[in-house]
Amino acid sequence: MLKFDNVTKRYPDTGDVLRNISFHLRRGEIAFLTGHSGAGKSTLLKLIAAMERCSRGQILLDGQNLSQAKEKQLPFIRRKMGVIYQDYKLLQDRTVFDNVALPLVIAGYGHHEIARRVRAALDKVSLSGKEKKYPQALSGGEQQRVGIARAVVNKPPIIIADEPTGNLDPELSTEIMLLFGEFQQVGVTVLIASHDISLITQLNHRVLKLDHGQLVSS
Repeated sequence: MLKFDNVTKRYPDTGDVLRNISFHLRRGEIAFLTGHSGAGKSTLLKLIAAMERCSRGQILLDGQNLSQAKEKQLPFIRRKMGVIYQDYKLLQDRTVFDNVALPLVIAGYGHHEIARRVRAALDKVSLSGKEKKYPQALSGGEQQRVGIARAVVNKPPIIIADEPTGNLDPELSTEIMLLFGEFQQVGVTVLIASHDISLITQLNHRVLKLDHGQLVSS
């Protein structure tokens, strides 16, 4: 599903941020990406989301080479992934329904299909009945669930989560991780960047550990 083959990312001012990274995530696999601050986690996620290009090597997403993709192909490539953020990144002036519907609106789905998919996604994250509320009326855990519903509403084959439990208490963090497990059961690949070692050790998933831009364990 996702393959890094000797990937290096170099910036002119800071040099190599990632060096010779190689790993393979299978379809339906969950993995944690961890490492110290500045290890390269955010850069690696940006490479997957095609927000950055690698300097050397290849990145294959669902068989497509991101390193060779043309700019006009990138919006379609990004539709294959759902992205979840630590700070939710919800539109505060839009309802829960509108926030979750956004990827479908951009993709050009019709009104009836959007309504069906949004309600199904909200039901999946236990937010049925809250589609007319605004983000500021929700708790932190509920806002993160809205972000998850938005990420999965177009049924992407891979989910990328950047510190998705960083603002949540341990109980809510466990609930969010259980949700990711449900997506895995239907064949979705999930990569979770996290520094929460206590949470990672509770779950029996693969760990990709970065240290100063190098993959030191997988």
